[in-house]
Amino acid sequence: MKPSLLLAALLMSLSTAAPNVASADPAAPPDVDQRPHVVKAPHGAERQDEYYWLRDDEREDKAMLAYLQAENAYADKVMAPLKPLEDTLYEEIVGRIKQDDSSVPYRKHGWWYYTRFATGQDYPVYGRRRDAGGIDALSIQKANDGGDFAGEQVLLDVNALAAGKDYYNVGDWEVTRDDKVLAYAEDLNGRRQYTVRFRDLETGELYPDQIKGVSANLVWADDNRTLFYVENDPETLLTVRVKKHVLGTPVADDVLVYEEHDDSFYMGIGKTRDEQFICIGVQSTVSSELRCTPAAAPGEFAVLAPRERDVEYDADHHDGRWVIVTNADGAKNFKVVTAPTGSTSRKDWKDWIAHRDDVFIDGIELFDGFTVIGERSEGLERLRIVRGAPGQAGEEEYVKADEPAYSMGLAANAEPDTELVRYEYTSMTTPGTVYELNVRTGERRLLKRDPVIGYDPDQYVTERLWATARDGTRVPVSLVYRKGFQRDGSAALLQYAYGSYGSSTDPGFNSTVVSLLDRGMVYAIAHIRGGQEMGRAWYDDGKLFNKKNTFTDFIDVTRFLVEHKYAAPDRVAAYGGSAGGLLMGAIANMAPDTYHVILSQVPFVDVVTTMLDPSIPLTTNEYDEWGNPEQKDYYDYMLSYSPYDNLKAQAYPAMFVGTGLWDSQVQYWEPAKYVARLRDLDTSDNTVVFRTNMEAGHGGKSGRFRRYRERAEMYAFMLDQLGVKAEAAR
Repeated sequence: MKPSLLLAALLMSLSTAAPNVASADPAAPPDVDQRPHVVKAPHGAERQDEYYWLRDDEREDKAMLAYLQAENAYADKVMAPLKPLEDTLYEEIVGRIKQDDSSVPYRKHGWWYYTRFATGQDYPVYGRRRDAGGIDALSIQKANDGGDFAGEQVLLDVNALAAGKDYYNVGDWEVTRDDKVLAYAEDLNGRRQYTVRFRDLETGELYPDQIKGVSANLVWADDNRTLFYVENDPETLLTVRVKKHVLGTPVADDVLVYEEHDDSFYMGIGKTRDEQFICIGVQSTVSSELRCTPAAAPGEFAVLAPRERDVEYDADHHDGRWVIVTNADGAKNFKVVTAPTGSTSRKDWKDWIAHRDDVFIDGIELFDGFTVIGERSEGLERLRIVRGAPGQAGEEEYVKADEPAYSMGLAANAEPDTELVRYEYTSMTTPGTVYELNVRTGERRLLKRDPVIGYDPDQYVTERLWATARDGTRVPVSLVYRKGFQRDGSAALLQYAYGSYGSSTDPGFNSTVVSLLDRGMVYAIAHIRGGQEMGRAWYDDGKLFNKKNTFTDFIDVTRFLVEHKYAAPDRVAAYGGSAGGLLMGAIANMAPDTYHVILSQVPFVDVVTTMLDPSIPLTTNEYDEWGNPEQKDYYDYMLSYSPYDNLKAQAYPAMFVGTGLWDSQVQYWEPAKYVARLRDLDTSDNTVVFRTNMEAGHGGKSGRFRRYRERAEMYAFMLDQLGVKAEAAR
């Protein structure tokens, strides 16, 4: 964002002024200056935002930084007595991790690829071994687990790359078709604006080429020299241009391949299943478009079907045809169609897998002689295997699940010429598991179950319940607790949800939650509207003018669980992050007496101001999710639930709010402003902790252990507030 002259002058004056935080005493909550500022909407509406000045796009304002540091000092003071509990939780969580673990290898182009960790190291090593007689996935995994790395080629040792850095992340990496050059995208501050670098895999040397300001999305052409990448706008971080770089040539000479001028669309690139085509995909909330070119001789990118509002599609190519998942022609829960290779119009599409009102089609994977379809029904995932070529009727069967509440999806299936399908399975009591199913014989083989040290799944119970919302809608709820739990209305409960963007929160295993269960707590996932667990209508009923259903569903699930004695009414905690942090802010305003403590990470709490500013990353892409407040009806509705705008003089629950200074998705100033205003209006004596990670972005600190330290601190705060015993069951 380029600030106005007035705002620029204000920021300049603040940057040279002495920090003005009223309380220098870390034992008292900080009380930062209010400075009058009017936020205006194009239709004439105005709002007073006394903490607007806390926004600094450059993250350099001294007064703003002083406030964040004062909040961190206060957090340190509040959490100091709980440090022994935090340390205990951290040791428990990390103690369950098999530190020298590795992934199940997958085969591609004659190599077996995998990820492995070493004891005590925060970051992964990406490696591969040549395929050879007698070597398969399990033999490589066994060698890795035993510390035998003979024959390994290290692609990236992220520990070495991250050495000496406060934050480091590899967002994507791709190997050329001849297996000789690696391109990878690295992020040094968590803002998700990456730099692409290149490594010669035969010598290990880095090429001098560096491409800055891109997304983590890379595709090689078949010539082994041309890399396609997506460039971000430096201000909004929107994905706006696809370029191609020829290895060894100046980056300044990179050719523009495609530019997206509609800033309501996201953009990405990829290769088709048969690797014949490179495709550019653009996607808004309600529309999509795909354009592709041959990978062997990239040229013009031909549109598969021109974009139309309210028509979404995603396509893959295999065995001489396009196979497309789409909601066209009123297929709200999506259907599958086919089209010939040269098709550029929906007129060529032929229905194959029909739309159903009770089954949502999530995606497909194409193999030689069969297709696997990912579906959702009754709030649960399932995999359907359809034999025969796409477009033809064939025998069907479903992959069996082992529990009433679970999560199931396709794993890495890099090559289509196989009769083996890998899929992942987990539940709230079953750690992540990779199976391999032979579709010809029906034999299922366990490849790997994530080792969880000291964990016995037989000591825990998962349930699937249905809560009735205030409008009569049945909302699925997944629960887990330790065996021996007495449903007598005395337990402490942590309830989690997300509920936005059609993102489904499936009931998978969470090793950090075990520490809560071992202390007698119940953990619940509320599958509220705004997600897509129950199909596309579930999403539509939780966005735009239906957004409040997301919040009331969450509250109604809580009250249902309390009514049915899964929890004590005064021992309920709620947890959400990002758009789930919006949920936390909304329920705090709407039902503060229902929750004793709220945990809110990187929360999207200043909805109207953010959505009025198209310079902020993600804003324009999301008008069809939240609405465009430049239109008065959307403005009024959003204003009626925006957490920051609806704070008022009332007693709020205890809160733990976290953010990252470099967050590019929910900017740090949203929770900073929210906490500052909350401190002014809260009439309770409950504790509010605001923790800012000064080096991290939206996902928190990098490295596999650092995030557990943050989680342990947050859990320690919650356990103390709920009066949960410090000792875990053994």
